[in-house]
Amino acid sequence: MKSKVKIQLAQEFRKKPTKSEKIMWNVLRRKDFLGYKFRRQHVIDGYILDFYCPSLKLAIEIDGAIHQRQIKEDRERQKIIETHGIKFFRISSEEVENNVILAIDKLKRIIV
Repeated sequence: MKSKVKIQLAQEFRKKPTKSEKIMWNVLRRKDFLGYKFRRQHVIDGYILDFYCPSLKLAIEIDGAIHQRQIKEDRERQKIIETHGIKFFRISSEEVENNVILAIDKLKRIIV
């Protein structure tokens, strides 16, 4: 069950997205990306995913500077979420901010 605290935290994250999350959301929102519906800051098993597509069972994680300091924790979190049959697409915030077209092309290759 989703904890109220995590849901509230996810809501706060939606209100204050990072620059790279804003860029990516502009591509993914309103089924604009290949007709798939994505959710922002979606809670699964007590963890908040940057973006999630239920029909693809695909999590998109944008790794910013903080992820360099929590590599072990991110790996553990990903393993737990993958037990639900969810695949991960990880991309750096720099890639999204510097060349969103290339980032989207990488994402398309794993979906199509």
